[in-house]
Amino acid sequence: MSTTTLPPTKKTEPVSAPKGGISDRARSERKLGWMLAGPAFVVMLAVTAYPILQAIYESLFSYRLTDPDNRAFTGLTNYAVILSDGLWWQSILVTLFITVVTVAVELVLGFGLAMVMAKALSSIRPVVRAAILIPYAVITVVSAFAWQFAFDINTGFVNSWFAWLPGVATDTDWFGEKWLSLLVICLAEIWKTTPFISLLLLAGLAQVPEVLQEAAQVDGATWWQRLWKVTIPNMKAAIMVALLFRSLDAFRVFDSIFIMTGGANGTESVSFLAYRQTIARLEIGLGSAVSVLLFIVVVLIAAAFIKGFKVDLSQARGE
Repeated sequence: MSTTTLPPTKKTEPVSAPKGGISDRARSERKLGWMLAGPAFVVMLAVTAYPILQAIYESLFSYRLTDPDNRAFTGLTNYAVILSDGLWWQSILVTLFITVVTVAVELVLGFGLAMVMAKALSSIRPVVRAAILIPYAVITVVSAFAWQFAFDINTGFVNSWFAWLPGVATDTDWFGEKWLSLLVICLAEIWKTTPFISLLLLAGLAQVPEVLQEAAQVDGATWWQRLWKVTIPNMKAAIMVALLFRSLDAFRVFDSIFIMTGGANGTESVSFLAYRQTIARLEIGLGSAVSVLLFIVVVLIAAAFIKGFKVDLSQARGE
């Protein structure tokens, strides 16, 4: 019995971009990208650039809204006052603690929920996804009020329901001590925003080629080996985007702290510090300086994530 094979074909060299430049296709795609995203970019720039520039300008003055006639240019004095004050560094540490704890837990839980949504039966998949995404649809202020009500020593049900747990009693004051307050704030943030990370990771799971999973399984790889050697490496861009977006959002935490503790017991975040200086005390100069420093820290976090993951999102295209 003979077999037939196709005649050999002449190999052609791939078309490469011109030396020192980009190909016509890449140039066309870049032009199309600017045409599609350009209008939104211009609107976002107009909406965000003015407040940022205004905050930078106001931060250079000693300016209290209740005494506008004594406004005076002080240069970088406001920044020196803030950076030399222990309250600023305490707010930084509290914000970093909330960010690290919530983002780490949300990444693990979000990945698990993304796997559940990806592997769920097609008949119940819409129901599962809707149920998982419900917390993210709840307004943050409403969520914060709900968690405050649940843990309040007078009106809450947590103490009576979970008094059998070590460390929990019927008279436990969750908002009377710093670390218990931060625990409740972190739990509220995790419950609210884990679905956001799971949604982004679900999109990353969809980009992992199934043929790679099948090839690894044929080679005898276990489930854990396929997870660490195939799934996660091919989701690197999605993981970076999820961590970046959620870290930036967590570092600006304000609503939960405002509702639950009002910044008491050392739970004041950087955003709450900016609010207290600008709105409560009407110190426009100092408040603007805090806002500018917060903006700088957020930019540094974004740069660290992009450099640390070494992912070029412009090249991370789905097939």
